[in-house]
Amino acid sequence: MKSLQSVRGMHDILPADVAAWQWLENRLAAVMDRYGFAEIRIPLVEKTDLFTRAIGQSTDVVEKEMYAFDDRNGDSLCLRPEGTAGVVRAVLQHGLLNPPGLKVWYSGSMFRHERPQKGRQRQFHQTGAEVFGLDAPAVDAELIAMGTRLWRELGIDRNVELELNSLGDRDDRARYRETLLAFLQPVRDQLDEDSRRRLETNPLRIFDSKVPATKALLEGAPRLIDHIGDSAREHFQALTGMLDAEGIAYRINPGLVRGLDYYCRTVFEWTTTALGAQGTICAGGRYDDLVEIQGGKPTPGIGFAMGMERLLELIRLEDRQFGRRPHAYLLGTKPVSARLGLAELLRDQWSALRLITDLQGGSFKAQFRRADRSGARLALVLGDQELESNVVSVKDLKGDAPQLTLAREELADWLLEFFDGGVHSDSK
Repeated sequence: MKSLQSVRGMHDILPADVAAWQWLENRLAAVMDRYGFAEIRIPLVEKTDLFTRAIGQSTDVVEKEMYAFDDRNGDSLCLRPEGTAGVVRAVLQHGLLNPPGLKVWYSGSMFRHERPQKGRQRQFHQTGAEVFGLDAPAVDAELIAMGTRLWRELGIDRNVELELNSLGDRDDRARYRETLLAFLQPVRDQLDEDSRRRLETNPLRIFDSKVPATKALLEGAPRLIDHIGDSAREHFQALTGMLDAEGIAYRINPGLVRGLDYYCRTVFEWTTTALGAQGTICAGGRYDDLVEIQGGKPTPGIGFAMGMERLLELIRLEDRQFGRRPHAYLLGTKPVSARLGLAELLRDQWSALRLITDLQGGSFKAQFRRADRSGARLALVLGDQELESNVVSVKDLKGDAPQLTLAREELADWLLEFFDGGVHSDSK
């Protein structure tokens, strides 16, 4: 019988890689906490119209990429393709929007049925942050400052660039749509197939095209940022002024529109070329109409989401080591119950101890080979002589510490001093 394989575009994260994921997740959570964001956890499955209403019928996500299905009750459900719509649903459902100023973050799997490629899979992982109820440009500036700090603390800031644009307000985009159509209609036949379809549904989405000929045509297109109203313009100017004052570098990209319909005013992306072709590692913007679209009272909002897979690729370029190796490997002769008893005693006495107990037995040579492969710093030996004398032998597997024989009752304190006393802090 042929062995089963994972679904295309949905990958296992193996033990050798999990340490890097945990390292990244812990640092993201710590920075979110420092900026006053509380974690929220939302379901993987939502009603399909949550996303069709929020994201927009004419977006690639809704038209081509959602994993939607009917359940046994005939309801149309969907594996979440992004996080913001679900967060908005949750904070509305549970009445969290009063008073204004709610800050939440989330992390987890998202699903889109697209062609798998490096850094982009059908099941992928995002971490995002959302702020509700505040429309001041200072909120935009703080969110961007938090992202900038994240890249610096992850050690990838030299490989990312911040791009900014303003999409204006709803009326601004409606007026601009007519201007853009007037420009594109005469060159309609030169557009790619997707862009010709978008010409009828949502012309702004044409700026998302990756087709070189279409991108070349758009270089001469009127710019939305030149057609926004006074209120949106003042908001954007205040934001860029704050970023300038903070020394946060950015590039204004008039073609940046984002791929989801709920965005307005400020939109931004951090991109990188360090992974080959330019790729986005984090993106977001304002969605001041989204809460109302989802059935709530008009409430401004802004947020961003970052792709964890691409972030990890960037971090690995820095040749950083992840994970913590075991402190010790406990081996010995029969009975194995003696090793199990000692191991539990040591864990009781030092709760942070990372200890592997050899359960396979066999020759000391074989057990020491397994100890070396484990990456442990020390081997704790409980042989016949040690059992008879109620002691444990300690052998340094990685350094030059002398071999010792210690009484069982003093072993835990000695281990704590050896590792936690500062001399061997690299093993923490």
